[in-house]
Amino acid sequence: MGHLPADYLCRHFEDILDALPDGVFITDPQGVTLRVNRMYEHLTGITLESVLGRNVRDLVKEGVFDHVLNPEIVSTGKPATHVQTLANGKQMVLSGFPVFNDEGELVLVVTFARDTTLLKQLNEQMADQRRLIDQIHGQLAFIAQEQAKGPEPAFTSPAMASLMVMLGRFAETDATVLILGETGVGKDVFARLVHGRSHRRDMMLLKVDCGGISETLTESELFGYMPGAFTGASSKGKAGYFEIADGGTVFLDEVGELPLAMQTRLLRVLQDGEIMRVGASAPRKVDVRVIAATNRDLAQCVEKGTFRRDLFYRLNVASLTIPPLRDRPEDIRPLALQFLREYAAKYRKSIAFMDIALDMLSRYRWPGNVRELQNLVHSMVISLKGPLIGPRDLPAAISGFTQSIASLQMPETTSRRSLKEIMAEVERDFLLKAIDEHGSVRKVAELFSVDRSTIFRKIQRPEAVKGE
Repeated sequence: MGHLPADYLCRHFEDILDALPDGVFITDPQGVTLRVNRMYEHLTGITLESVLGRNVRDLVKEGVFDHVLNPEIVSTGKPATHVQTLANGKQMVLSGFPVFNDEGELVLVVTFARDTTLLKQLNEQMADQRRLIDQIHGQLAFIAQEQAKGPEPAFTSPAMASLMVMLGRFAETDATVLILGETGVGKDVFARLVHGRSHRRDMMLLKVDCGGISETLTESELFGYMPGAFTGASSKGKAGYFEIADGGTVFLDEVGELPLAMQTRLLRVLQDGEIMRVGASAPRKVDVRVIAATNRDLAQCVEKGTFRRDLFYRLNVASLTIPPLRDRPEDIRPLALQFLREYAAKYRKSIAFMDIALDMLSRYRWPGNVRELQNLVHSMVISLKGPLIGPRDLPAAISGFTQSIASLQMPETTSRRSLKEIMAEVERDFLLKAIDEHGSVRKVAELFSVDRSTIFRKIQRPEAVKGE
């Protein structure tokens, strides 16, 4: 095909304009509208007939749009860019260019318009997708964590029975729950129970260790941040724990460790259901239930000024105080048996407690509470061959004997004897060693909380009794 004459392009000029993917707005140097293409009409809703021959300055005065590039480009002779807002609220990105004739005179201003609304929608959709991905990652971590958890805690004490009734009532609501108790009593276990009995049980429970997050990172971890909000921040931004757990539960363990600045931010979540990402200009709504736990006396912290009074009142809507293990000794035996079953199954061992060993565990004060008991049982299951855990296998602080006295030998089992006969011999030898250690039956009876007649009957060797 040969070279096309210039008038051929001129004849198809309007068709070429209408084929362009961007809106086009052409004015003369005075700002009079000469032409808009079809895409401009589609993007803005402004027709060629409504603006043809009209000055863009008048259109601004009438509120058709709020900004035009013509005066700036005519003044400078250089391209310019600006965001324009139309009367219907839609925003356009304008890119204007001067057109010169052969003599160098500016004869036209051509402005290209692009709609930013669609771009914003795409960005919001991408942000929602990132939020969803973050939430799925958190849920997978939660599922993996839950699979490693044991069963509900065992108990027989009236105090725990009353606590569980109250827990059930709180769980049915959406109220904030504050769990109080010494270190090791199992506050995280009861937080899981509250969540598991709530209407959010199919959603995420996200545990946040308030004492384990660096103070400089606490804000961004809890509430997230916008792209490039600070040095080292991801260019894509990041959702915080409250966004990740949206629809579920956030468990704030050791909430008393939160810095005062973060306490203020947490108060906003509880009051308004809103979080503000670091670097954001607008808040985001979140739907989360908050369960908080601490071993601190928060009322005392309020008086000292280390904990916000208004936050304390917000958290203390439904309070559960878990008593220490020493105040409920009747729970020690079922807990010890529960942990033994759990770890024996895990390590494929057949092992059991002697009754006298369980009695000793029940008399111990357990300064480390349930966690200390669990760790002890775990250790014994790993280290002992079995089949029985007796007094000699317990730490001296629990058994009450020195290692030399407690280190009894299992009886020979070559002869055909029943388990009852073997156990009777083990118990008799142990009691005799105890009498040797403490000097009298009376002292041993006091130590083990049994009648002296029981000891006499079990040892069946009165001649061995001393100090009576």
